[in-house]
Amino acid sequence: MSTLLLRSASRLVRCLVAGAAAALALGLVTPTAVAYSGAFDPTQSVGNRGVDVTALQYLLRQHGHATAVDGVFSADTATAVKAFQRAKSLPVNGIVGEKTWGALVVQVREGDKGDAVSALQAELNSKRTLSLGVTGTFDAATKQAVTSFQSHAGIGADGVASPQTWKNLLWHFSYPDFGAGLCDKDPDGNGTANWGTGAAIAQLEAAARSFAETKQGKIPVGDIAFEHGGAIKGHASHRVGLDADIWPIRTDSAQCTAGRITWESPTYDRSATRQLVKAIKAAAPGHVKVVWFNDPVLIKEGLTRPLANHSNHLHVRYCENGHPNASYRC
Repeated sequence: MSTLLLRSASRLVRCLVAGAAAALALGLVTPTAVAYSGAFDPTQSVGNRGVDVTALQYLLRQHGHATAVDGVFSADTATAVKAFQRAKSLPVNGIVGEKTWGALVVQVREGDKGDAVSALQAELNSKRTLSLGVTGTFDAATKQAVTSFQSHAGIGADGVASPQTWKNLLWHFSYPDFGAGLCDKDPDGNGTANWGTGAAIAQLEAAARSFAETKQGKIPVGDIAFEHGGAIKGHASHRVGLDADIWPIRTDSAQCTAGRITWESPTYDRSATRQLVKAIKAAAPGHVKVVWFNDPVLIKEGLTRPLANHSNHLHVRYCENGHPNASYRC
């Protein structure tokens, strides 16, 4: 190749690189998705609830172990898990961790039918905010949803739900339903930083449904985490989808529309906030590690613990058995 051609080719490459960088900076090109290097199978056990429990129940049925599919990890679900573990020569403890998930997940593709496909569809609906029919039939819409998720996760978009796809999907966070007794507050300007683990979101939603029965207004939710976790402005934690900030309840039940208060404010409703904390713990038995809030009465009652800068909000830390971070291990 002549010197002139080499120079022309070099200029062309430089132009293409510069153009791509400019387009990316302007938001005209979406950066390539990166596989979740920290993805792990979320440990589920008695007291958990949510889409990952729903998927677990469908997968147990796929393997011939009858259980209700209600998204609640009950004693009956634990019995089915133990039967499955026994059949697979796994430690029989009723706790679904990496090895049990690995034995449960089934590779499925377009044309397949069964409970494993229902588990996949339920996961996609929650983790990707879709509305697939949970039919147990791997149709074209399901394949498209799988392919889209794989592109989103950067793991090779072939539309086949492989073990790698399952791991990334199970790990991925869910988004809460703000029509179910919750309202969205954004005091730190972090936008839609309301994503959390499948269990944390379902447990918070269950607490909201319970609290709604008291007719004292909705639960105002601050930050939980970004869609894929990571550092978040204004917080030292809130990186793994298991920390949720909640505003205290007001005497006028206007906590979703009026300004935020502290436990010392004249409009602070201690009785209602006490009910809220109890609802949060009851919705996730054994899976609330701590609730930080500086109301000295609730602290004395053992419902909350003190922490600096937590006089105007409750910080709920959920936990999981076997979580890789000890701070979030039950």
